Amino acid sequence: MQYPFPVVERSHPSARHIRISVNAGGEVLLTIPRRATKAEARAFLASRVEWVQAQLLKLRTQAPRALSRAPTWDGSDVLPLRGIEMPLRWMPASLARPQVRLGETAIEVFATSGTRAELLTRALKLALMREARIEAEDLLNHEAHRLGLQWRALRIGDPRAQWGSCARDGMVSLSWRLLLAPPEVFRYVVVHELCHLPHPDHSPRFWALVAQQMPDYLQHRDWLKRQGAGLHRWLPARAAAPPTQPDLFA
Repeated sequence: MQYPFPVVERSHPSARHIRISVNAGGEVLLTIPRRATKAEARAFLASRVEWVQAQLLKLRTQAPRALSRAPTWDGSDVLPLRGIEMPLRWMPASLARPQVRLGETAIEVFATSGTRAELLTRALKLALMREARIEAEDLLNHEAHRLGLQWRALRIGDPRAQWGSCARDGMVSLSWRLLLAPPEVFRYVVVHELCHLPHPDHSPRFWALVAQQMPDYLQHRDWLKRQGAGLHRWLPARAAAPPTQPDLFA
């Protein structure tokens, strides 16, 4: 089957759905779960050609300066934190290693004047990952208690294809970048993943449980669909890479 763009097919035994994704380099990925045949996956992709072309067009038309926002540490930087853009400041201090304070009105990195920019950025990202873990654990404990469920462990990372996942054994994985989004968006992803414990699919029963736990979840899911890709522009994992486009599931 021919498409108007190159496609990389990959079989994924643990995937639950056929998935189409467009990565930062403009590569179209077709993920095929164990339960699906290649013919079914290719037919799904053929039915979504216009969607893929729209994602590729978005990548091509992104303004180059807006694709990534690595800090310059010149006093002009900002960074979203819990949905609010905050000034990002380098504060001179006599310290053996950089320290970060996530304040209510600014994000401050304390370090000596000779500290390299990449070390400041690394310290900032590590601090954000630690804070994301703290907030995620609080959310998981609170929401799991309300649901009468139990999660086992938490992994905080920087995936580009998904905001979270939940394994059958209770291992929850979340993106630290959810800390940059409004708090209710972070909460939605946590609720979403916990609801996969009793329902490891996206069946009506799954969405009913999500709605029971968070009646307004649609507005937060829509926020991620509209603005989630933009979270990858801040402190980019690869400085020149544009944000990953959203995925499409069968």
